[in-house]
Amino acid sequence: MDSGFWSGYLWPTIWIVIQIVIVVGPLLGAVAYLTLAERKILGAIQLRQGPMVVGPFGLLQPLADGLKLFVKETIVPAGANRAVFFIAPMLTFLLSLVAWAVIPFGDNMVIANINVGVLYLFAISSLGVYGIIMAGWASNSRYAFLGGLRSAAQMVSYEVSIGFIIISVLLCAGSLNLSEIVRAQEGLWFFIPLFPMFIVFFVSALAETNRAPFDLPEGESEITGGFMVEYSAMTYALFFLGEYANMILMSAFATILFLGGWLPPLSIPPFTWVPGPIWFILKICVVLFVFIWVRGTMPRYRYDQLMRLGWKVFLPFSLGWVIVTAGVLVTFGWLPE
Repeated sequence: MDSGFWSGYLWPTIWIVIQIVIVVGPLLGAVAYLTLAERKILGAIQLRQGPMVVGPFGLLQPLADGLKLFVKETIVPAGANRAVFFIAPMLTFLLSLVAWAVIPFGDNMVIANINVGVLYLFAISSLGVYGIIMAGWASNSRYAFLGGLRSAAQMVSYEVSIGFIIISVLLCAGSLNLSEIVRAQEGLWFFIPLFPMFIVFFVSALAETNRAPFDLPEGESEITGGFMVEYSAMTYALFFLGEYANMILMSAFATILFLGGWLPPLSIPPFTWVPGPIWFILKICVVLFVFIWVRGTMPRYRYDQLMRLGWKVFLPFSLGWVIVTAGVLVTFGWLPE
């Protein structure tokens, strides 16, 4: 094997695989322990302890849950389409991982620093609905099918608002590159001038990830679990992991668009002494805490309320904000180069 093949093909491939392992490994650990953090926070909200039995302070509970789901039997309904039934959870889980290729953890710390990172993330999040629709159809269950239909309508509705919100950020940043969007916030985080858009984005992220109070596709009280009702063991676990990985992804997306990514709150010591990736992770944890806090305090919306909020409130408001943002930037000559 000549040195040209090694330097030109093999080593870059090995380096990309190493980067993927460095990102995906901690991400899977974070997904596992996010489930424990959610149960602990919900326990505190409801004045109870949460998991406390497995390991010290319940720290081994995610490992016990994973082992239990791994050894359980996967039951496939008699009338289900077996191929689509198994592909659906795998698709949902894989899409929640591949999106991390363009997420910058720090300055020049990203697997693929592409100039259309925002479009890539938007496309991946849009594809997520396919796994849920496939699960609802392949299960051959009325409840699962209703859950799939609900999810399709819900995710499409709120993606429109998210698109206009992203346009507002892009007008201020002047780039589709996620790293450049973060660098554009060095003087002022977009969270401050675009505060209403940040709130709309966060609420839309709740709907996009099917989280309470917008967990209508799962709706335990009326459709008994929705699109996941026929899933068990590892197929159910893949949906579960995909949902929590999407929560972390949307929190990272919100951090990049509005909270300055890896930038410290103030450009003075001791804030500048903390490495950028640490700030990035801390901001994600704050957004995730609010995700869980909302679940513990808000009642579920009715479906007509959910759709009305998306189409009659968020859509016109976000569109109007795009127009106002563009007008202000042009009037005062603040458009980025």
